[in-house]
Amino acid sequence: MRRSAHHVDTATPASRDRAVDALRAFAILGVVLGHWLVTALVARDGGLHTTSPLQHMPWLAPISWLFQTLAVFFLVGGHVATRSLATARRRGEPYSAWLRARLTRLLRPVTALLCLWAVASTALLLTGTPLATIEALVKLALSPLWFLLVFAALTAATPLLTRLNPLWPLAVVLHVDLLRFGLHVGPSWLGWLNVAAGWLVPYTLGAAWTRGELDSRRAARLLFLGGTAATAVLVTCAGYPASMVGVPGATVSNLDPPTLAAVTFGLAQCGLALLLRERLRRVTTRPLPWAAVALVNLSAMTIYLWHQTAMMATTATALPAGPLPGLHTSPDSLGWVPYRLAWLPVFALVLTVCWAAFRHHEQGPRRPRNRMSHVVHRHVPGAKNQQSA
Repeated sequence: MRRSAHHVDTATPASRDRAVDALRAFAILGVVLGHWLVTALVARDGGLHTTSPLQHMPWLAPISWLFQTLAVFFLVGGHVATRSLATARRRGEPYSAWLRARLTRLLRPVTALLCLWAVASTALLLTGTPLATIEALVKLALSPLWFLLVFAALTAATPLLTRLNPLWPLAVVLHVDLLRFGLHVGPSWLGWLNVAAGWLVPYTLGAAWTRGELDSRRAARLLFLGGTAATAVLVTCAGYPASMVGVPGATVSNLDPPTLAAVTFGLAQCGLALLLRERLRRVTTRPLPWAAVALVNLSAMTIYLWHQTAMMATTATALPAGPLPGLHTSPDSLGWVPYRLAWLPVFALVLTVCWAAFRHHEQGPRRPRNRMSHVVHRHVPGAKNQQSA
């Protein structure tokens, strides 16, 4: 393992900003762990139903502060996309070719997920599984797709966003929430404007990072402290939910669609991510941490798309032995938490099986080369060209 990690390290160009890859890996793994901790499938009335420990124990909301890391992913995505677009323009590469290359890697793994769940849903229906159970499973399995659609749309719009000030989409979110929660006016669909505007904020912050406008620690500290203070005020004084993820049964969700509190919380996360850049660069100069980061980036979309399926597969296959604590039981007491933590390695093992089975959909055809060299040259954002992330 050490030899392979050393090979990955030595094959990586010195010009590569390893902190970017580390932030992407942390963002993906944060979402995975967060979903595994705050989502539960409860065996009830002969089927499976979705619930959350945050529904029964709202004081556990700080868990969502640690693992709701999507803003960091959009920050890195905006930074990398604007940088690679600038490189493509210098080379004379047409926009269509640039976009096709980026979206192919992003969306190719989706096909396998849709096909598997189409077959699984049909099989469940034919075997008499309750419709409520099928609906809960499919909704949970396909929930990661909303993020990819938004991210793909912002990627396609990158040429229009490279100079957009993040304050503009932030102002849209502010006014939408003012109309929704302050004045209680406007059509019901108004909040969904924040799906684009809310994630535009960290994405355009990534573009500002590319322009060098966020290089100073002062700017990063301002984002962190300002975002933290604004979120605290919104949660404590303006009635926004403390949880930064959706909670079943809640009247307002900070993510569905994004609220001003979710956006200001994302600003704090982006500021913290920028403050940690130097430390991440130092850590990833060591071969083993860098090899781990490279491996996650190699299959980032596969890990993201299949982590819910891994959890559900574990839950469903263990039903004959159930109800098992932390897996099939209701998350309505603190005793559920250590049991759920004990199941996380099992989820990770099943996700590894999914990764082994479906990673080729993301990585594309494999070339006959040394395996670890393949990792270096094919992982996102690619060792051959630091600008092609």
